[in-house]
Amino acid sequence: MSFPELGVSKWLVEALNAMKIHTPTAIQSACIPKILAGHDCIGGAKTGSGKTIAFAAPMLSKWSEDPSGIFGVILTPTRELALQIAEQFAALGASMNIRISVIVGGEDIVKQALELQKRPHFVIATPGRLADHILNSGEDTIGGLKRVKYLVLDEADILLSNSFGGDLQRCFSILPSSEKRQTLLFTATVTDAVRALKERPTPAGKPPVFIHEVETVDKVAIPSTLTIQYVLVPSFVKEAYLHNILTLPQNEKSAAIVFVNRSDTAEVLRRTLRKLELRVTSLHSQMPQAERTNSIHRFKAGAARILISTDVGSRGLDIPNVELVINYDIPADADVFIHRVGRTARAGRKGTSISIMAERDVDRIKAIEERINKEMELLEDVEDNKVIKESLSAVSNAKREALMDMDRDNFGEKRKINKRKNGDEQTTSKVVKAKKGKKPKKEKSS
Repeated sequence: MSFPELGVSKWLVEALNAMKIHTPTAIQSACIPKILAGHDCIGGAKTGSGKTIAFAAPMLSKWSEDPSGIFGVILTPTRELALQIAEQFAALGASMNIRISVIVGGEDIVKQALELQKRPHFVIATPGRLADHILNSGEDTIGGLKRVKYLVLDEADILLSNSFGGDLQRCFSILPSSEKRQTLLFTATVTDAVRALKERPTPAGKPPVFIHEVETVDKVAIPSTLTIQYVLVPSFVKEAYLHNILTLPQNEKSAAIVFVNRSDTAEVLRRTLRKLELRVTSLHSQMPQAERTNSIHRFKAGAARILISTDVGSRGLDIPNVELVINYDIPADADVFIHRVGRTARAGRKGTSISIMAERDVDRIKAIEERINKEMELLEDVEDNKVIKESLSAVSNAKREALMDMDRDNFGEKRKINKRKNGDEQTTSKVVKAKKGKKPKKEKSS
């Protein structure tokens, strides 16, 4: 089917054509007509399958019929994904003077409040920052949220996890009830929390929830065009092996994402590899938002060949030219591995994933292989003698200098201060509660 046959507005079809998007993907063909017909929707499909347009196209088509107030709210787990969705909405709605507000942490909260007061057509937000506005910014700012027509949860499996529970509930408290809005959930990993939504009764007067390929998605873990390899190394020389992998002849020109589990590791590797004259940038939670945005743009533009990222970069980001994903740290959750390697081999293209496995990672690798139903291949191009000869000494010196630079720059100091502050607040709270709840004991007379 074509986009016009799915019911997409003529102006939007022209915008899609201008972006060289002519044929709907499977999830777009399935979901767009149902959303236009008023169904709530749970859309499941693997990464790179066009989920954003699957919800954007029907929302924009309906919005263009009555472009007033805040029409839709899209919630995402990361700032980077929020910005990416905003870019797509802006591109699709450029001919219609669409107004979009991105509400994420790390940006001026007063400026965001003023934007919300002007009632943008679509609000794209992370739950934490939107919850801050609901709690603190006043009725003039959040009043428009009470009449939205659509709520989208993108990467719904993450948003419905415990980490976002409180903020998500606060967001729901200001939005129209489920009877008065359409709710659209899109995910690449189907969790029990997502499945549970299938069992909820349909509100009176609404068509039943439409579900697309949920079970199928859960079984299809990784693309067939993805080569999955591993290398077994001693943990104390992982940096040297990483350097060697990145400079192999077949990889030296490849755009690569290196995933790590902690922000500190990301910063050490970025500084170390930069001292070794590799074009590298990073993405992690301890970076100011402006730097995070700049890193993504540099990597997309090819100004940086290597992106060192925590899992803030594992979800939803569409960077078509990624040819190599390296798991420098092996994730504890096999589904996180699937999302990481999903940054390459997208839309039928080939890609390679290499996992650097240390002595304590064996059980994690086995769990991943069981989840993806595939054994990893040994990367035979990395030889111990070659690593010792070509990388070990240079990488050790560069790492030593990087750590000295980080110490001089007080890297991580802000987080330490916040931890101490939060710890003090919790201790004070416990003391106050204890004083309120317990009466002092009378001393026994001897």
